[in-house]
Amino acid sequence: MAQTGEVLENTLLAENVNQYLIYAPQIVERRKAGQFVIIRLDENGERIPLTIADADSESGSLTLVVQEVGKTTAKMAKLKVGFVLKDIVGPLGSPTHIDKFGTVVVVGGGIGIAPAHPIVQALKEAGNRVVSILGARSKDLLIMEEQMRKASSEVRICTDDGSYGTHGLVTDVFKELIESEGKPDLAFAIGPVIMMKFVCKLTKEYDIPTVVSLNPIMVDGTGMCGGCRVTIGGKTKFGCVDGPEFDGHLVDFEELMKRQAFYHEQEKESYDSFKRKCGSCAD
Repeated sequence: MAQTGEVLENTLLAENVNQYLIYAPQIVERRKAGQFVIIRLDENGERIPLTIADADSESGSLTLVVQEVGKTTAKMAKLKVGFVLKDIVGPLGSPTHIDKFGTVVVVGGGIGIAPAHPIVQALKEAGNRVVSILGARSKDLLIMEEQMRKASSEVRICTDDGSYGTHGLVTDVFKELIESEGKPDLAFAIGPVIMMKFVCKLTKEYDIPTVVSLNPIMVDGTGMCGGCRVTIGGKTKFGCVDGPEFDGHLVDFEELMKRQAFYHEQEKESYDSFKRKCGSCAD
């Protein structure tokens, strides 16, 4: 379903990462862990998919955490409280399959910590022991630590530069966990494609079922355009309707990374042009 969405809050979480509270009660009422929305700022705006990081049924607000990577997200970063999005469509995608699995490890890397949050919440509520491994390049770029600690049974943190938590990668922390406590019953990996690829490489070695959440190039979000197609186990799937979650051991990550880079030059040109012409504008 589609509705307008009023910006209730716009908070800077880390460098180039903002958290938005958007008033969208009809979507809040229907959303489940793992689902996403597509927003459009104005009549001529780009449609961009954003995974729901949290929702509050009492206030009717969705939490969206967005990294500034292009023209539209740069415009979003400047939105003021009270701005009304032209439309917000959702909830979209298949919800996360939630059950009582036992011990579940959820790996969130960078901005991927945000979409991991509602999944951790749902898994914990279903009676699982949930160990969250959070990774960031540095302490200053780590987001939602407090929320993840509240939602998880245990949290382990690592940073690339060693400024906080373990000095190393999420795969280092995950391997140490496996070797000290044994294999978990299930794993989730959400974050940069390269991170998910190597988490899946590790879990495949230990025969740990692993779910990844993919965010391929997407236009309509209903399976019509085919822009979000991914190869899963040798078969073509659509990220918007078949996903966004898939068996990580079946994903063709090499193809996915190539497709993600298709429009990199055009996106960079548009972003750079916007920053030059409208670096201080409010809308």
